[in-house]
Amino acid sequence: MKFMLLIQQGSTPTPQSPDEWNRLSEDEQKAIGSAYQAINQTPGVTPGLWMSAPELATTVRVQDGKTLTTDGPFVAVKEALGGYLIYEADDLDAAIELAARIPAASMGGAIEVRPIVEY
Repeated sequence: MKFMLLIQQGSTPTPQSPDEWNRLSEDEQKAIGSAYQAINQTPGVTPGLWMSAPELATTVRVQDGKTLTTDGPFVAVKEALGGYLIYEADDLDAAIELAARIPAASMGGAIEVRPIVEY
């Protein structure tokens, strides 16, 4: 069974926000990098992509045949998607276990685990 793990950064410090990132010790920064590397090397994981800051997003809607664009994300910034990965696992419990290893889950963010529908 395949799952998409959607990484919501929340208040998690990342290198994209240097002020917050630099509040972490060098050991903490290295541990986060090592954790993501280990996750990406887990059998069954297909690494996804990191996304730019939500403030750089453009939201697109079509209304009455007209394309409308809005700067920024549709959701609140704390809920904005920071990245994702695909995980092929035996069951939901395995996907939840992997999600709990993602640093954002314990540092102010959240991981949404969603089964992938394959046709």
